[in-house]
Amino acid sequence: MSSTPSTNELVTLGAPIALRDDSHVRIRQGHSADRDLLLRGFERLSPESRYRRFLAPMPELSESLVRYLTEIDHHDHEAMIALDEETGEGVGVARYVRDADRHEVAEVAVTVIDDWQGRGLGTLLLEVISARAREEGITTFTALMLAANEEMLDMLKRLDPVRIVDREAGRVEVEVPIPEIGLAPALRKVLQIAAGNDVAVPLADRHQAPRLADGGRRVRSSTQRRRSVVRQSRAGRGPRE
Repeated sequence: MSSTPSTNELVTLGAPIALRDDSHVRIRQGHSADRDLLLRGFERLSPESRYRRFLAPMPELSESLVRYLTEIDHHDHEAMIALDEETGEGVGVARYVRDADRHEVAEVAVTVIDDWQGRGLGTLLLEVISARAREEGITTFTALMLAANEEMLDMLKRLDPVRIVDREAGRVEVEVPIPEIGLAPALRKVLQIAAGNDVAVPLADRHQAPRLADGGRRVRSSTQRRRSVVRQSRAGRGPRE
């Protein structure tokens, strides 16, 4: 059942919001009728943005992934969508999915289509999804990103209060507490590092085609993922993710 978010300290949902270049968006919750909106937005993402979001090449969205991204309960799984005020098209989305084992923790992702990056929309969406998470009792966000080099890892290690909680081939997962009000500068920086621009951890809503969007309801913990990798390695197969 959909819940109606309260007016947070930042925006009134559904009202026009001016960005730094004086373009305007409206922000609302995602819902099951957003299938076509999602697909059109995905088509406007560059291959690089898709790769950063999914951590793998993603030429198209599967039907199971589309269903997952639009079947939102607004409690354990929330999505906030930014719509272009002029056209009504989707230009960004922020999403969290609660960890099944730690109910106060959720994985977060923010995506802004390429030609809307650099306007502050990613930061706006991150603030809105942080406010929604607080309303649902979530105190900590995790984010998964490409760990391209040691310089990036050193930068993450210097960010307080960011904590690296998991690291596997080419990827790193970080954990950041959500402040009681507003936006954690460290969280914004983490997503900037992940995206390479604005605050756009690219779309899909599972940082890659398993994590936020594996078509299932249950989000695996870091420990479960590591165990899965070990089991598959012992069986002589590479990890699925």
